[in-house]
Amino acid sequence: MNFFERQARARRTSTRLVVLFALAVLGIVVAVDLVVLVMIGPQPGPLVAATLGTIAVIGLGSLFRIASLGGGGDKVAQQLGGVPVPEDTTDPNLRRLRNVVEEMAIASGVPVPRIYVLEHENAINAFAAGYSPSDAVVAVTRGTLDRLNRDELQGVVAHEFSHILNGDMRLNIRLVGVLFGILMIGIIGRKILWYGRGTRSSGALAVFGLALVAIVVGSLGVFFGRMIKAGVSRSREVLADASAVQFTRQTQGIAGALKKIGGLESGSRFAQREDAEEVAHMLFGDGIGLSGLFATHPPLLQRIQALEPGFRPEQLTQLQARWLATPPDGLQEDVALGLVPPGELPQAGSALSVTPPMVAAQVARPHDDDYARAHTLVVSVDDALRAVATHRDAVMPLVLALLFDADEAVRAKQRTEIVGRLGTAIATEADHLHRTHLLTLHPMLRLPLASMAFPGLRRRARAEIGAFLDTVHAMVHADDHVSLFEYCLGRLLEVQLREALDPARHARFGRRKPGNVKQEFATLLSVVAWAGNPGDRAAAQRAYLAGMQRVLPRDHVPYAPPARGVLALDDVWEPLDALDPLAKQVLVEAITAAISHDGQVSVAESELLRTLCGVLHCPLPPTLEQLPRH
Repeated sequence: MNFFERQARARRTSTRLVVLFALAVLGIVVAVDLVVLVMIGPQPGPLVAATLGTIAVIGLGSLFRIASLGGGGDKVAQQLGGVPVPEDTTDPNLRRLRNVVEEMAIASGVPVPRIYVLEHENAINAFAAGYSPSDAVVAVTRGTLDRLNRDELQGVVAHEFSHILNGDMRLNIRLVGVLFGILMIGIIGRKILWYGRGTRSSGALAVFGLALVAIVVGSLGVFFGRMIKAGVSRSREVLADASAVQFTRQTQGIAGALKKIGGLESGSRFAQREDAEEVAHMLFGDGIGLSGLFATHPPLLQRIQALEPGFRPEQLTQLQARWLATPPDGLQEDVALGLVPPGELPQAGSALSVTPPMVAAQVARPHDDDYARAHTLVVSVDDALRAVATHRDAVMPLVLALLFDADEAVRAKQRTEIVGRLGTAIATEADHLHRTHLLTLHPMLRLPLASMAFPGLRRRARAEIGAFLDTVHAMVHADDHVSLFEYCLGRLLEVQLREALDPARHARFGRRKPGNVKQEFATLLSVVAWAGNPGDRAAAQRAYLAGMQRVLPRDHVPYAPPARGVLALDDVWEPLDALDPLAKQVLVEAITAAISHDGQVSVAESELLRTLCGVLHCPLPPTLEQLPRH
């Protein structure tokens, strides 16, 4: 099952969630009506009032909770007591965590998420939350940092990245909001009992009686909520374990983390169980100790044996005895592992051999070679430049410098746009970075740098981000000579930052079909073909037709060089991004076919392909020149 099929399945699961929620509401309404019947008798007025009141309480509760989570993953992490990990941290444990997350993000083709640590939780656990990769956060407990070695930490983080890439986060965060509503009646009952304790009047006793009834009826909400979470979560956790193994290409990491959960007294259960209840379906391990029908995760031993079939229960008992005497220390274990030697980047002028189906199969499906390439990319970035990418006050000039055009006249216009919106100091620093670091930068390092700078950009004030985005827009529209890559990089930054500013608004699954966006297909492919074959109309037409044959084989839309150049793409992004997931797969194949029509793809073209796919929310890993994946 590839990314596009998983997206289609996630959309169907969202529909199933709505149905299950409706059935849960119906069950609670019936229970309330039965109580009214017993207490008052079959009187239509009170029954209707009870029904409408119950629906109103549940609906308003859900809407309130959904609105409170509108800020995305940050809200979830903060409500659980998460502390952000600074981009420039020097703490060894936090630096190791940040390195792992950065490399995973680069390997996955998504922005580096915000990172949080739940300092008050000694259990081994983690979660990813957000509406999209642009507002995602990855949070781990202090126990995860202290007890896991780097391989095990990689396994846990890879598990969470599978949730980011598969669309699970969006469903999970909506599940929190929706299920809060069906718990509202019980919550109201408990609050009445709590605030009314000590009161002895006759009227108060009647209110307490109603509160007890609300708690009993509310227990139905707890029952339905746990059943829904278990039904949605369990199968996805199994898939996430498998994806983590596929990503890191070794089972020892995630299996080792699961063994430590089973072997240590703290396990994976949160100290603050009430807080963990709401997000139990998001967690890497069981956070509250539910089992049977209510279990949000498969049994721990079953998860370990799925990774290591020969593992026996008595081995877990032996680990428990050993770690009871000497608890594991992750950093000390790292000493014995050594470092993964970085590989080499392909030559900037080299050609890669890819096919459209191969590229489509890699979307949001990173493998071990992608992680190795991401490690190579990160260590290939000059230390001084990496320091700039992780410094809050330096990220704006750096990202703007990435957008500078090769033509000096265009660059002068772009610098003027920066001065007019952000000031001379930022323009001067961007120009300095461009001349000293970016002129000779390997083309494969531009997107990783932008990804590493993304958390710093997200931390700026909303007004500053708005001015920055206006500047990005002005730079890529400086004149018609802006390159396609610079235009698409600017567009990608706009998309990701706007989603991070208002994540709930941008969370959606597309439904459009290819036949409804024929002209948009033609415009995108004509721009790609024209940009890849400047001055050679015949070659550009062949590239265009190769792409159109993939996406609209029965339609004849003649090739026409784009009169506005790359600016013609301004009108195509929204309708193309709204395509049905399976239609997007065809679009990715069409773009690849147009770029690779001559049988090979340059490194620069591969980065353009990754940027185009990023704008369309189809993240590509950094390694395209590999065997097809199964």
